[in-house]
Amino acid sequence: MTVAAQQTPPGECPQCWQHAYDRSIHRKLRPREDCPQCVDHMVNGCPYIVPKTKSSWW
Repeated sequence: MTVAAQQTPPGECPQCWQHAYDRSIHRKLRPREDCPQCVDHMVNGCPYIVPKTKSSWW
């Protein structure tokens, strides 16, 4: 079963979102093997954050 890629919500990192919700990305890893991209993200932080939409409740 293939899950379609979801749109990254405002304020979320696209890579973090995809790696959290798309199981096919980590399927190729062996048991207890770390994803190099996720480790890089944990060490160096997220390079890009999607801006949040402006609140209009005022």
